[in-house]
Amino acid sequence: MDHRTTLTAGDTILRAFRPSDAEAVHRLINDWSVVRMLSRLPFPYPRELADEWIAATIRQAEDGTAWHFALTDAQDRLLGCIGLTRISSETVRLGYWIGRPFWGRGLAKTCVQRVVSYAFSHLNILKIEAFAATDNLASIAVLRHAGLQETGTGEEFFLARNGKAPVLRFEADRSTISPAQAEPEEPDAPRRLLLVTAAALISPDFRVLLARRPEGKSLAGLWEFPGGKIDPGENPEQALIRELHEELGIDVTAACLTPLTFASHRYDSFDLLMPLYVCRRWQGTPSGREGQALAWVAADELDTYPMPQADLPLLPFLRDLL
Repeated sequence: MDHRTTLTAGDTILRAFRPSDAEAVHRLINDWSVVRMLSRLPFPYPRELADEWIAATIRQAEDGTAWHFALTDAQDRLLGCIGLTRISSETVRLGYWIGRPFWGRGLAKTCVQRVVSYAFSHLNILKIEAFAATDNLASIAVLRHAGLQETGTGEEFFLARNGKAPVLRFEADRSTISPAQAEPEEPDAPRRLLLVTAAALISPDFRVLLARRPEGKSLAGLWEFPGGKIDPGENPEQALIRELHEELGIDVTAACLTPLTFASHRYDSFDLLMPLYVCRRWQGTPSGREGQALAWVAADELDTYPMPQADLPLLPFLRDLL
C-alpha cells in the first residue's frame, strides 16, 4: 500500500496524515470521551505528542509497518483516524477513533468497512485483528458491521484509564469479507463445471508474472496467473489469447502456448477446471489494464504470494520447470 494512497468512503476522504494535522489531532483526541476507549493513549494528551505521532505514522507507512488514514471532509477538516498496524507477516491490527463532534453520522461504519476491504485487496495479509472495550458498544457494532467476527474475550491495559479493562476480540479473513465466489444457487441445482484457462508468462530471467485480483472482485488481493473464463465456442488457447490481450494488452499466438499441467478444485457450488500454459514469447509489455497490480516473481518466491486455493497445486510444476 502506497503511503500516499487516498480513498473515499461516501463523502469522507481518507488520506495520509500531514504535520499540519497535529493541532486538530490534539483537539479531538484530548477528550476523555474519545481517549478512554483507546488503549495506548494518555489523558491528558500532550500537544507535542500529536507532532511525534504524525511523524511516526509517516515513517511507518514508508517502511511498511503501519498505515494510518486521516478521515477528512470536503473542506479537509479532520474527523478522525483509522490505522492498520502489522503485528506479523500475515496479520494487521485495526484501530480507529472519531472526534466527538462527528459522532452519530455513521462515519466509522462506512470508513472502517472501506479500509478493511482495501487492506485485503492491497496488502499481502491473511488476517485482520481488532479489539474493543466491552463498554464501547458503538465500536463493537462497527467491527461487526465491517465483517469482523468475535473470537473471544480478554483484557487490555488502557493507559488513559490507568488499568486493565475487559475487551471483546475480533478477527476477519478474506472468506468473511470477500464477495461470494458465485451467485447463490437453488439447493437442488446441479453442480456446475467452470472452465477457465491461465498462463505462466516467463521472462528471460526466469521470473513468472502474477496478477493481483483487484478490489471489488471475489478473492480480491490474492495473486493468480493471468487468464479467465472460456467463452462458448472457444477452445482454451483461443480464450487465453483473448484474455491476455484484454487483461494485459499483449498479443500471443497459439504456437507460443505450451500446456504444462492443470488444476481441479471444488468450490461450494461449482467445480473449477483450469489448464495452465507456459508462454515465453509475446508482443507488447504486460500492464494491468483492469487496474490489477502485476509482479514478476522468482520460482522460489511464488509461495510467498497469497494465492487462491485452486492455483497452489500448480506451483511445484513451475518450480520444477524453472
